[in-house]
Amino acid sequence: MDARNAFIAAGIGFCAALVPAASQAGYENLGRHLSKEELAGWDIDVSIDGKGLPRGKGTVSQGEKVYQAMCVACHGVKLEGGLGPALAGGVGSLTTDKPLKTIGSYWPYATTLFDYIRRAMPFQAPQSMSNDDVYGVTAYLLHKNGILPANATVDAASLAKVKMPNRDNFYVDDRPDVKAGRCMKDCLSKK
Repeated sequence: MDARNAFIAAGIGFCAALVPAASQAGYENLGRHLSKEELAGWDIDVSIDGKGLPRGKGTVSQGEKVYQAMCVACHGVKLEGGLGPALAGGVGSLTTDKPLKTIGSYWPYATTLFDYIRRAMPFQAPQSMSNDDVYGVTAYLLHKNGILPANATVDAASLAKVKMPNRDNFYVDDRPDVKAGRCMKDCLSKK
């Protein structure tokens, strides 16, 4: 190794030795425990059985107004998609070469729809809608997919009872995942 490369290697080694010390210096008290109130703002997930759905309710007509104001630019006037995916249609297309996975053709649970809208929509301002608005948009989307009637009102209790058209076409993947025991030696012979 010539002198120039030796000097560069020594410099890199010296800097690498400083990184762990520098990365820990002054950071011992970084962060704090969250209060229950602060954590509650992040604890908004909804289970498929409806556990975690908030108070509130919404109607199809209320949801249509919210959809027109907040969703139509990305998902289209007829829910056909555009910048965002199509939200209606696709029934019977899942077994074709070009399946259209929409709320009515693919999604297995209405509670998951609510959870996704509440958590991630609208794209430019996620979590900005009230619970009533999310219930309303959910009702409107379910109506436009032929799942709820035009006069429907949804809340936590009724939304959890909605049976989606494709629900029974999913299956539980019960293959073992991390249940295998740890093996450090001769693992293939111990099967």
